[in-house]
Amino acid sequence: MAEILPLKAWRYHPRYTDSLEKLTSPLFDVVSPTQLDLLYSNPINSIHFTLPHKDHTVQKTSSLLKNWKDQGVIIQDQLPGIYVYYQYFRLPGSSKEHCRKGFVIHIRAYDWDERQILRHEDTIAHSVKERVNLLNATEIQSSPTHGLYEDTSFLLEAYMDESIKKPIYDLKDYQGVREVLSVITDTSIIARFISFMKDKKIILADGHHRLQAAIYYKHQCAKVNKNHNGNEGYNYHMMYLTNSRSNNLKILPTHRLVKKLGISRETVLDKSKKYFDIEIIYDTDEIDPMNLQQKWSFILIFRDKAYLISLKENKINEYNSAFPEVVKNLDLSVLHYFFVDKVLGIPFRKQRFDENLLYEKNLLRCQHKVAGQEVDLAIITREILMEEVMAVCHSGHTLPQKSTYFYPKALSGLLFGSINSEEFNYPYSKYFNP
Repeated sequence: MAEILPLKAWRYHPRYTDSLEKLTSPLFDVVSPTQLDLLYSNPINSIHFTLPHKDHTVQKTSSLLKNWKDQGVIIQDQLPGIYVYYQYFRLPGSSKEHCRKGFVIHIRAYDWDERQILRHEDTIAHSVKERVNLLNATEIQSSPTHGLYEDTSFLLEAYMDESIKKPIYDLKDYQGVREVLSVITDTSIIARFISFMKDKKIILADGHHRLQAAIYYKHQCAKVNKNHNGNEGYNYHMMYLTNSRSNNLKILPTHRLVKKLGISRETVLDKSKKYFDIEIIYDTDEIDPMNLQQKWSFILIFRDKAYLISLKENKINEYNSAFPEVVKNLDLSVLHYFFVDKVLGIPFRKQRFDENLLYEKNLLRCQHKVAGQEVDLAIITREILMEEVMAVCHSGHTLPQKSTYFYPKALSGLLFGSINSEEFNYPYSKYFNP
């Protein structure tokens, strides 16, 4: 079962409500260096807990949090609630407005082998360690991970739609997304959410390193707590849950950049001919991931030329690995196996850690980086489909690195989820026995 609990969130004091746009922050893995400098300059921006400055020790971050609490920068809601979170957005090149509907709660930090939360991405050890250290210092989470549950009946939406009519926040964020937050504190409705979710498995869309850190932290705390019973705050994690069946769940493509090729463009193309059909693109102004209609096709952008490459017929049979078909058939699996490994010479098993491989969701930035000689090559990809993500998760395997970019990203700093025992403890049993 996916055990969830309502959240006794810390939030910015009401006096800051009108300036939340200046206090919230992007997730740490998408914030740009320019944004970071601006955010760090604000002493009460949530970035100080989402991604503390490199010069700040964890002790300094811990002291900062205490000061915020003592000075009333953030205050804790007295009643646990389910925080309804709607994001209104438009996709590039479209005037249609979408609304992604979801809610923020505490969820048990299940071990991966319990198969209650399914991941699609592996984690990197040093990144996880940084998040564990931050949890140790603060016992608080400033940004929820993003999980998906499946509900064809959309049963919970009626409660969420009713709640969102009385928002506690309504703002526009750094992405141009309208962020609306409300809270449900009615015990009978909360009990229905908990009961509904108890037989659901969760697919983790975003926040693999943060959840891995929560798992490590849980075990670390349990090991030293002689009275551990599994209900302590450190067993839980703040998560934003959305319905995978929604038409407003969008995944954008994440393109690949190569800083230094080490070989000429002609050599790249010559080696590619063994695996791919190649067509020159004469009008580079018309390059668009939406034009990649054919499976296993990609666009290569060099400084003065661009090419469309498509895997040759039957070459997929040469994909020699132990991966199941649902993984091998993915566009990005084909790209990383046949092109990045076989053509560029970066071994498949080392690619996740290779500093020569970069990732970028914005097509224009890819083109500018090639033109500006920041990188030698941009590889434009299609977006992965939701059904492909779910199939891989249920297979027990993971996707190639940086396969998904769920859009829009959840905003950091709207809510702070505490797992400190004094701030977490509450007679939650009333929600399980309404």
